Amino acid sequence: MNVPALFGLGTNADVDIRFDGEEQRQWVDVKVNRDQRDKFPLYADGETVTGKVTIRVKDGKKLEHAGIRVQFLGQIEAFPDKQPNDFISMGQELMAAGEIRGLQTFAFEFKNVEKQFESYLGTHVKLRYFVRVTISRRLSDIVREKDLWVYSYKVPPDQNHPIKMEVGIEECLHIEFEYNKSRYHLSDVIVGKIYFLLVRIKIKYMELSILRRESTAGMSPANPPDPETLAKFEIMDGAPVKGEMIPIRMFLSGYELTPTFRDVNKKFSVRYFLNLVLVDEENRRYFKQQEITMFREPLPGMPTAPVAPVATASAASPVPESAASPVSSPSPAPAAAASAGAAGSPAPAAAAVPVEAVVADQPLLASQ
Repeated sequence: MNVPALFGLGTNADVDIRFDGEEQRQWVDVKVNRDQRDKFPLYADGETVTGKVTIRVKDGKKLEHAGIRVQFLGQIEAFPDKQPNDFISMGQELMAAGEIRGLQTFAFEFKNVEKQFESYLGTHVKLRYFVRVTISRRLSDIVREKDLWVYSYKVPPDQNHPIKMEVGIEECLHIEFEYNKSRYHLSDVIVGKIYFLLVRIKIKYMELSILRRESTAGMSPANPPDPETLAKFEIMDGAPVKGEMIPIRMFLSGYELTPTFRDVNKKFSVRYFLNLVLVDEENRRYFKQQEITMFREPLPGMPTAPVAPVATASAASPVPESAASPVSSPSPAPAAAASAGAAGSPAPAAAAVPVEAVVADQPLLASQ
């Protein structure tokens, strides 16, 4: 993507940036906004970035300047910060002050560039790697940028616990859901089961969705942005009966997912959740969100870097929810629902088996 940034009036020069060998590279197709997609050449962490800058002055005129400079930048734009943060900044002078006539080409090289973070274009956050060319002029500079893309391959921890939890509304509904694991690679398959242990409300359908939640250092923890729904998958249509088991099989390769990012350069995080939603015949919606960890699976023979274990939703470690979504406790086996707690707060659990429960007509799990 060439991102022109022109200040002041127009110019009589065309500036083109090309990476060496970009035609032979793998290109990544990325959604850059709601209605637009673009492609970027893929680079690896530590790989040298070389290319050429071509400046063409139009109509036999000359371009006077105070110097031409090329930079390699790694940059994070995170709402609500007004200024982007450069975590990589490398520069080279291409030409001292003077003038250009006709066509002139300059080569650049940035050796062994550390690119430790994966590129990301989200709703509230952007992490870019790009080359910027600046032609300094007395009244207004000419600036051109060209992006590249970086993938991050991290080896996930060995332990990958299944997720198993019981939830319910006292004396109305009691279900147990189970997902086969808590960490998934981007082309993985989510396999799970839903057990209906008690059914006394008329459920119309049930669906599983994937949510992505971005957070930045400048956001208020008390008012986080709404998560983005990336996928919806209907897993049941019609009323279940007590004792019924509904299987889950959801293929992730068809969705535009990224790895989970945690506190990237102390600027932002991107987390993923599985959202189980039930809708009754009165169109009341009940849901439970469960965090999962996403990772990019390394290609065969590719060097990888280990990543430290992180706390995720599992049978051993329930994930905290937002204030509007009470925390459920994990359950090792089916059991009757615990007595109801106050609306908007976690319910007290049974002594033997912790189970989340809420008052009827209030959210099962949490209101949506």
